[in-house]
Parts: sequence; C-alpha cells; structure tokens
Amino acid sequence: MEFKVFLLVILLLFQAFAEASSITGVANSLEITNEGSQTVALNNEHIHLHKINCNHECSRRCSKASKRKRCKRACKSCCHTCHCVPPGTYGHKEVCPCYARLKTHGDKPKCP
Repeated sequence: MEFKVFLLVILLLFQAFAEASSITGVANSLEITNEGSQTVALNNEHIHLHKINCNHECSRRCSKASKRKRCKRACKSCCHTCHCVPPGTYGHKEVCPCYARLKTHGDKPKCP
C-alpha cells in the first residue's frame, strides 16, 4: 500500500514538473496556438497578435501546389502557431520568420 502511494506521489510530481516547464516554454516564446487577437506580455513588453484568417491565407498559399490538401493541412498548422503566412504561392519565408523556422521531426521545413 505504501509503495502505491509513493508511486502516485512521484507521478504527480513528474506531471507538475512537466506542466510547469511547458508553461515556462510558452511564456518565453511567441508561438501562441490560439486563434484571434491577443495581447502577450513578455518581459514587460506587450505584443499584440492580429487575427488572421488561416483558411483563406492557406488556400491562397497552396493554390498552385500539386498536393493541395497536404499543403493546406501543413500551412494551417503553421498559421495557427505563427499567426502569419508568407505572401505568394512559394518562397518569401523571410517575411514570416516563425513560419520559416518550424521543422518536422525529420528536421525538414514543416511549412509550405
């Protein structure tokens, strides 16, 4: 019985540590996943994130892609994270550094 309680306490501590580290990671980065207009405070600096229509922007971005569904799925994921989609149908990622910085598990660019 005491061993089960000990394991439960250890698991709760690991969970609390994981949640605390994820909260710290979100506070230190500007990659907010919620849609909409938000104000984020980072080191006493207020940054306003504008609302963007990810569905429309990704449809535009992927309009010339050979695999539109795959392109739109990746683009929407990047758009929700970065609140930005580069102009045009290809390239111009320097306009949106967060979009250009995201990578897949294989260390390939995630965003089209």
